[in-house]
Amino acid sequence: MNLSAALPSFLQQVWETVLPLLIAAVCGGVVGLERERANRPAGLRTHVLVCVGSALIMQVSLAMWHLTGEGQWGNGDPGRIAAQVVSGIGFLGAGTIMREGVNIRGLTTAASLWVVAGVGLAVGARLYIPAVVTVVVAVITLKCMSEMERHFLSKGGERTLVLHVTDKPGQMAALASACARRGINITGVDIRLGTVPGTVEISLRFRASSRFDTAPLIGDLMATEGVLSVTEEE
Repeated sequence: MNLSAALPSFLQQVWETVLPLLIAAVCGGVVGLERERANRPAGLRTHVLVCVGSALIMQVSLAMWHLTGEGQWGNGDPGRIAAQVVSGIGFLGAGTIMREGVNIRGLTTAASLWVVAGVGLAVGARLYIPAVVTVVVAVITLKCMSEMERHFLSKGGERTLVLHVTDKPGQMAALASACARRGINITGVDIRLGTVPGTVEISLRFRASSRFDTAPLIGDLMATEGVLSVTEEE
């Protein structure tokens, strides 16, 4: 076997198989970075893995097609394996969807995972331009359109209450109940260790009109056992 002749062929094969995986990692990372910065359940690593995995599966599908003589020596339909990504990604997306009272969160992240899986399939099939365009559209949709929704479509602005509470089981449920009694639907929660040992700092985010009076809600929260202080962020 002539190694000098086989080496360029090997390097070309490596280039043709590795390059799509690297491009898929970048594409998935771009979308995942936006989700990571938004503190969503599926972030950078999840989107990168989904996109790279989809690209690899598409390469396997195409390889099976060529190994079977492009369908002449067996059933090597390249769409059969790739199609399982489209249906299988639904199970992963479902894990990012959470119910908080009457609100449902995670649908956008589940959709971004589905889009990233499609991008991976496209990259695996070397459809680079459609894949890049899809990534650009996805990032614009996730970043810019969320700002448009907040400015033009929301019924009110986002308000934040910062609570210092004792760290004990069931505390979050008690706070959620106090908010529910005032008709407040919590849209986000951030929990950090408090400056005093045995306490935590909880930031509760909710949407309300500029005329909404937070005083009664703060009073209810202060009356909750374990709540040390409640302040509203400006």
